[in-house]
Amino acid sequence: MIEVLRELMSIAQAGLTYTRDPYDVARYEQLQRLTARLMAEVGTLDAPAALDLLQLERGYLTPKLDVRAVVVQAGRVLLTRERQDGRWSLPGGWADPGEGPGQIAVRETLEETGYPVRALRLLAVLDKDQHGHPPDLWSVWKVFVACELTGEPQPQPDNIETLESGFFTLDELPPLSLGRNTPEQVRRMVQRWGQPDAPTEFD
Repeated sequence: MIEVLRELMSIAQAGLTYTRDPYDVARYEQLQRLTARLMAEVGTLDAPAALDLLQLERGYLTPKLDVRAVVVQAGRVLLTRERQDGRWSLPGGWADPGEGPGQIAVRETLEETGYPVRALRLLAVLDKDQHGHPPDLWSVWKVFVACELTGEPQPQPDNIETLESGFFTLDELPPLSLGRNTPEQVRRMVQRWGQPDAPTEFD
């Protein structure tokens, strides 16, 4: 069903982007409303909220980018506990226009953990659908950036996204937020962090 919903979303959005015929616009808007109703059947949003979400998207539908920072110190990886589900993830979030992956990783790490870091290299670009994440209505590519600490943690009083942060060995990983990262990904990225000459991994 997720695959069908994605295809319907893509057809409706592409149609609304490129058509100039008012009758076609009406049909694509109707398809968008029907898609929202189906989303409400399989998800947690009601149909009006789902339609609002769909109408926020503009232009040709492409994968979203989720950027994650991989920060390792003395064999331990930096994780942050998400306020949304109480589980842990690599620091990061959605890509914003005007910032590259390295800049996003640096900013998100500071905002979520208080640690200043420097981006070193791109570790991996992975299609979320191919790596054991829970089903997601959106097509998402996961971008993992190796980072190193550059200083001591700084208070972040405006942080509303996360509850706490800490360093963990791979043998003591806390419950992870599987929509954001899987245990296999965390272990793999920590391994690749220690391989500076390894090429970027991608699907």
